[in-house]
Amino acid sequence: MTGRSLSPNSKPGKTYRYDRAQGLELLADLPMGQLMNLAHQERVRRFPDGTVTFVVDTNPNYTNVCVTGCAFCAFCRKNHDADAYLLSPQEVAEKVATAAAKGATTVLLQGGHNPKVRLQDWQAYIATISSACPHVHIHPFSPAEIVFMAGRENCSVTDVLQTLWDAGIRTIPGGGAEILTESVRQIIAPRKATTDQWLEVCEKAHRIGFKTTATMMFGHVETDDDIIDHLLRLRHLQDLTPGFTSFIPWSFKPGRTPLTQRVKHPAHPARYVRIIAVARLVLDNFRHIQSSWFSENISAGQLGLLAGADDFGGVLVEEHVHKEAGHYSRASVDDVVTIIRRAGFTPARRDSFYRIQETMAPPVPVGTGLFMADR
Repeated sequence: MTGRSLSPNSKPGKTYRYDRAQGLELLADLPMGQLMNLAHQERVRRFPDGTVTFVVDTNPNYTNVCVTGCAFCAFCRKNHDADAYLLSPQEVAEKVATAAAKGATTVLLQGGHNPKVRLQDWQAYIATISSACPHVHIHPFSPAEIVFMAGRENCSVTDVLQTLWDAGIRTIPGGGAEILTESVRQIIAPRKATTDQWLEVCEKAHRIGFKTTATMMFGHVETDDDIIDHLLRLRHLQDLTPGFTSFIPWSFKPGRTPLTQRVKHPAHPARYVRIIAVARLVLDNFRHIQSSWFSENISAGQLGLLAGADDFGGVLVEEHVHKEAGHYSRASVDDVVTIIRRAGFTPARRDSFYRIQETMAPPVPVGTGLFMADR
């Protein structure tokens, strides 16, 4: 198979479906320039107006106590550790209110797998945040957390999801996917939700009416085959229950994690850009692909926008998980808007449903005499 055979030019204006072998060739063999060009063409076909979205959000983890012990995590603590914590609903609500005063419109609420936290505590977090910050969208509890909670409550995943729905929750983050192959999960997270369990939560959530994101953490022990299998499993589920709003990849950060002994060097930013491009092409039934300035670096995130991504992630007011792993980056709304414009796109603020709330001024065309002022 050649790079020429990977071009979807035979079906102009229509989505081309890459098979597994083609997906592997895209990831492993196609020259970067060709790959980025193919993905960018597909991105332009879907978003001809050149808009790139972002959200202003906050991520105040309600607990750092976790019994799962994932090898890639530097954030989790045991219950008896001196710096272990479990925040009260009021404490979390106060953090959200502080972030809202700084412009946050969404709270990504997640924590460790803490046996002391029960379903009624989740309900209390939601109710207290909703009361204190009624205009902030609550985007809580990953599929892995939901599997853990179902076990704690001795109930079904559907029961937990229905409780969240009845509490007013409508979107769920896609954390805990890591790599959706069991051979990898047995190495990096053997006590976490399995591949089938993670997918089951998303399927049941979609059937109830939730919108969810889908994530992937790469750059550790996975192979190219694992990455393509991950993407194809997401694509298959999206065919069955089209509830995924976006795909969000990020690279493993080895600093201060047990997995560091096995993976001593971070994934190269070029690998991140390749995965963004491959995701845009293989995940033909996903509308949004996110390239993140935060999880990687600004340059890689910006290149991702030229490799098929249409979303630039969140302007985080508060974040702890990456920070504990030694990765910490900051950017203001003005910074993110400027970065998007410099890549040649029009910035727009969105909500967690990817609905545009505000569109900013487009980039100044090169040659007008004003372009350098924007730099």
